[in-house]
Amino acid sequence: MFSERVRNIDISGIRKMFEGAGHNALNLGLGQPDFDTPQHIKDAAIDAINKGLTGYTMNLGFPELRQAICTKFERENKFNVSPDEVIVTSGASEALHLALQALVDKGDEVLIPDPGFVSYISLTKMAGGKVVGVPLGANLKMVPEKINERITDRTRVLIINSPSNPTGTVQTGKEIRELAEIAEDNDITIISDEVYEHFIYEGEHVSPAHFTDNVITINAVSKTYAMTGWRLGYAAAPGDYIEQMLKIHQYIQACANSIAQKAAQAALEGPQDCVALMRDSFRKRRDITMEGLSSMGIKCVKPEGAFYAFPEVDDEDAPQKLLKNGVIVAPGSAFGENGKGHIRISYAISEEKLRKALGIMENVLG
Repeated sequence: MFSERVRNIDISGIRKMFEGAGHNALNLGLGQPDFDTPQHIKDAAIDAINKGLTGYTMNLGFPELRQAICTKFERENKFNVSPDEVIVTSGASEALHLALQALVDKGDEVLIPDPGFVSYISLTKMAGGKVVGVPLGANLKMVPEKINERITDRTRVLIINSPSNPTGTVQTGKEIRELAEIAEDNDITIISDEVYEHFIYEGEHVSPAHFTDNVITINAVSKTYAMTGWRLGYAAAPGDYIEQMLKIHQYIQACANSIAQKAAQAALEGPQDCVALMRDSFRKRRDITMEGLSSMGIKCVKPEGAFYAFPEVDDEDAPQKLLKNGVIVAPGSAFGENGKGHIRISYAISEEKLRKALGIMENVLG
C-alpha cells in the first residue's frame, strides 16, 4: 500500500521518547535553545509583514539575504561564495534532504558518523542510498583511518558534523583538513553540517570548504539565534551543486518563508552579542552537567561544543526508567549502532531544571 522508501524508515527515536511524557517532565531530550528570539530579529519580521513582503520570493531566496550569507561565510568561515552559490531553505533539514537527493542514486554509499544525527540515516535511505556507518574514535571524533577503511567505488558522500550532535565533540582544524583531503582524493562530496558552529567552548570551528571546493556547507539560524520554529536554513556550494538542489527545492517548497528570510537577514547583519550570551550560558550548563555525571561515576567525553553530552550508560532501559521518573533523555541507539550503551542529554534547559534532572538521574541510575 505504501512506498518502500517510507516503509524502510522509522519515526525518530528522539520523538518517540516524548510520547507518554508527563506535562511537567524535565526535557533533556529536546535539541533547541531555551532562549527567546532576540528582539531586533522579531522587529525585522514585523516590519516585513507591515511592508507586505508576504508573497513568493525567488526560489533561491531574497538576494539581500543570500548576500548576507556570503558575507558571513567570508568573515567567519574563511571561504568565498557568490549569491548564486547559495540556496535558502526551510531549515537545515530541507538543505540536507536536497543535498542527498541531488547526489545519491540507488545503491550509492554515504559515509555517516556513527553515532551521528538521526536524520542522516533516514534521509540517505529516502534518497535510495546505502548507509555506511563510520565508527568514531575513542574521543568520539571522526578519524581518517576508519573513513579510509570504508571507502569503495560506490562512495559518493561523506557527512561531517562539527560541533557534533549527539556527542558535542569538535573536530580540530587539522582533522578537518585531513578529512577534506580524503574526500578530494577519492572524488567524494562532503556535506558539512555546521548548525552548532557558534556554540564552541574549547577549540575553534573550521569549515571543510576552507580547504576544498567539493563541499556543500549547510547551516541555519535555528540554533545560533534561537529561531528553531522559524524554519530557515541555507546551503552554499559550487554552482553546479546548487543548480541541482534548486530543481528539487522549487517543486517541494518553491521558496523559504518570506518573513523568516527577512528575520534571518537581520540576524546575520545585526548585533551578535546575543549569540555570545547564549554560548556563555550553555558553557556553564555544560560544566554543571559534567560535574553531575562525574559525581554519579558516569563516564562521558567532555563536550567541546553544541549543547549535548553523550554519557555511557550500561542499562539499556535507562531512558524508559528516567521517563517514568519525569526526565526525558534520548536513547543513544537512536543515533546509530554505535550509540548503544549511551544516552544523549541536551543541557539547553534552565540551570534550575538541569540540576533537578541530574538529581533524579542520580537516584535512578546511581
